[in-house]
Amino acid sequence: MSNLYVVGTPIGNLEDITLRALRILKEVDVILCEDTRVTKKLLNHYDIHTKTLSYHAHSTLQKVDYIIELLNQGKVLALVSDAGTPAVSDPGSLLVSKIREALSRSDLDKEYQGQTLIKIVAVPGASALTSALSIAGVPVQDFTFLGFLPHKKGRETLFKEILESERAMVFYESTHRILKTLESLKKFMPERKVVIAREITKMFEETLVGTAEELLKILTDTPEKTRGEFVVIVSAKT
Repeated sequence: MSNLYVVGTPIGNLEDITLRALRILKEVDVILCEDTRVTKKLLNHYDIHTKTLSYHAHSTLQKVDYIIELLNQGKVLALVSDAGTPAVSDPGSLLVSKIREALSRSDLDKEYQGQTLIKIVAVPGASALTSALSIAGVPVQDFTFLGFLPHKKGRETLFKEILESERAMVFYESTHRILKTLESLKKFMPERKVVIAREITKMFEETLVGTAEELLKILTDTPEKTRGEFVVIVSAKT
């Protein structure tokens, strides 16, 4: 049987990886990496010497075809992202989609004694999304995840949707746009509680809670707090 394992990897602290994930990464034929250099740091830390192959946002359809052919040859593959769970706000989602399309229409969709010969298998692990929700301290039993916000087109419309949402809204933001995002939240929903979780599991991990204006002041007064990767949670409309 040939499998594609979708493997969650640490989002910062290298200890945040499961025993199952380590075993899978050692046993597969090839690890598909968003950036092989980043993944090599993890593999070297755990003395794993499995062959790696890059797959990222700019990979061609020919690369996808090659990966499908590897599966067709009976190879067992693992898909990882630079950090966290693959296919959630990263290019792995396209690859999984293309493989599922191939499974439904090609020689990949073979069976042996009632068992599908190729499976896509989740190997759960760290996720910035769920980690941030767990420490936010705001009601998040019902939320909408937006991934990364658009840089320009549709951005203002999306903030208006956040304003009217009766669910908590969660999205990722980068160091380059966090101040701009807080300015927009201040403009559209000045009274709404906002949580920003920065650098989760890393040395400078920090969670800040307040209105957009309050958080904007904190980050403006202490520019070092604008560095890193952010999960932003906007509380629901009440």
